[in-house]
Amino acid sequence: MTGAAVLALAACTGGGGGGGDTAEIEGDFSGETLEVAAAWSGEEQDNFEAVLAEFEAQTGATVNYTSFGDNASTVLGAQVEGGSPPNVAMLPQPALMQQFAADGVLIPLSDDTLAAVEENYAESWIDLGSVDGTTYGVWFKASNKSTVWYNADLYDQAGATAPEDWDGFLEQLQLVADSGYAGISVGADVGWPLTDWFENVYLRTAGGDMYDQLTNHEIPWTDPSVTEALEVLATLWGNQALMQPGAAQRTFPESVDAVFGADPKAGTVYEGDFVAGLIAEGGTSTVGENALFYDFPAVNDSAPAVVGGGDVAVAFVDDEVTAALMQFLASPESAEVWVPNGGMTSPNQGVDTSLYPDDISRQIAEALTGAEEFRFDMSDLTPSAFGGTPGQGFWQIMISFLENPTDIAGTQQQLEAAAVSAYGS
Repeated sequence: MTGAAVLALAACTGGGGGGGDTAEIEGDFSGETLEVAAAWSGEEQDNFEAVLAEFEAQTGATVNYTSFGDNASTVLGAQVEGGSPPNVAMLPQPALMQQFAADGVLIPLSDDTLAAVEENYAESWIDLGSVDGTTYGVWFKASNKSTVWYNADLYDQAGATAPEDWDGFLEQLQLVADSGYAGISVGADVGWPLTDWFENVYLRTAGGDMYDQLTNHEIPWTDPSVTEALEVLATLWGNQALMQPGAAQRTFPESVDAVFGADPKAGTVYEGDFVAGLIAEGGTSTVGENALFYDFPAVNDSAPAVVGGGDVAVAFVDDEVTAALMQFLASPESAEVWVPNGGMTSPNQGVDTSLYPDDISRQIAEALTGAEEFRFDMSDLTPSAFGGTPGQGFWQIMISFLENPTDIAGTQQQLEAAAVSAYGS
């Protein structure tokens, strides 16, 4: 499809720390109505509707928004089957985009939109939006799950600082432990935080290509690359001097409270950028003041890398106004409507980072766009029986490994058996 959206990219300079191209829409789409669907509700919906309102203001088009909540596959699948899909949907998982592409119901990006994506996005994001060499998706919103959060008051008291690599990470945790607090709190009662730990370490030790192969079960979980990642994790999980006791019984929110609550027990907690919201809800620490983060540490001199998630815009309708909206969403300008309001991290490298509302959100975004390797959360890409079900598969086996990090070979055999069962091969 050509989808000749009438858009001209006009250069503009940002107010510091960014800047890029923004879309100035020359065409008039008055009288046209688009349907757009995404998971967002509440404040996120309000912010996204402001983005759509900017598109309306520039084009004269009318955009109706609908939230499908956590039921993207069910709701959109029914609409596609019924012949009435939205013009554009924001999908929360690459696997859903791949399924719709395989079904032949997605519209490839127009030449103009693809040019905007290639101008504004790193290759990792372009690859994530493509299926079999054809690009369908524009990644609009992202999450950074490679952030390590720390209580700056406790770090200062211990003389600890943000580390550069894994060995330095263990050294700083030891300083915190020597000061009378646990170095780190882990909450793993259901297992998913542990899979995030593994994914970050594996991306840094094995690299992006091997990460993709393991995700697709093209190599077995008994591969030596998995052995190496588990050995690295064991240097932390097997060091009881650094770990707050009771990790396998602790919920993830409890691990955040153990670091940032009124009576802290530990100096550090790992998880994604959403930790900031839990800290704010707790009300006893302040993000950007005594609640800070550093990037997940490098392992063996690995390049900057980020594991994360996001929402990708795809088109189900082949017409000019839909193509115009897709190109608008690929421009820095669209994200810059939402960014100043908070709660938005854009993978678009052209977004002016000075517009982020605080230093922490700016740091999160710059780590994301500056990563040499970005990979989507592995467990979200695997069959749910393996990577997304409490009490079994990846989640449960990693809990067992946390409790006995000396059994690396046994853990690999269990992971491979679970993967064979879930993938069917």
